[in-house]
Amino acid sequence: LLFSNQLQKDLEEVKELLMKSTRKRLHDVLMTEKHKLELEIKNQPPPKPKDVAEEDKSLLGGYTVKINNYGWDQSDKFIKIYISLNGVQKLPAENVQVNFTERSFDLLVKNLNGKNYTMTFNNLLKPISVEGSSRKIKTDTVLVMCRKKREEKWECLTQVEKESKEKEKAAYDTSDPSEGLMNLLKKMYAEGDDEMKRTINKAWVESREKQSKGDIPMDI
Repeated sequence: LLFSNQLQKDLEEVKELLMKSTRKRLHDVLMTEKHKLELEIKNQPPPKPKDVAEEDKSLLGGYTVKINNYGWDQSDKFIKIYISLNGVQKLPAENVQVNFTERSFDLLVKNLNGKNYTMTFNNLLKPISVEGSSRKIKTDTVLVMCRKKREEKWECLTQVEKESKEKEKAAYDTSDPSEGLMNLLKKMYAEGDDEMKRTINKAWVESREKQSKGDIPMDI
């Protein structure tokens, strides 16, 4: 835009000089320069429409927040993901975009209270229908509707969650019952609060005392 203004000023000055020139040679040089400037101005790219410029400004001006909190539910045909965003219903519908693939989706909410929000789900547990999936905007909530390709129950949302659950199950599913119980107690102790830790410690001490007296044969 600044460059275009400079060209316009140069052209106006050349026109003024043309009006004042009396020598043919100078007149011809100025005419050549005039045509050159007019062509350059004509070939300038058109200015960006205001609405697009404003949209870009709003997208770049704020900062992007990654959404980590959500709730989910399912029916025979759909996986439903609920994302809470205060005031999202006040946005233009085009500011809430969801792109689906067969095993993923990503959400982009633009310019909500000066911020952009994103959420990405990769490696969905089972394939979904891109055409049958959609999003709905409700009061303070975006609902992402993933259409199941097969009407079956999903035990979790992603393949990663399934693998994590299977590893956890394998840790306690051992041939030795006492080993499985020990693993479970260790996990409860590691994740528990002070009250839980005191309870487990007390149970541990009592079991050791009973074992030493011969009341129980198994060492837990």
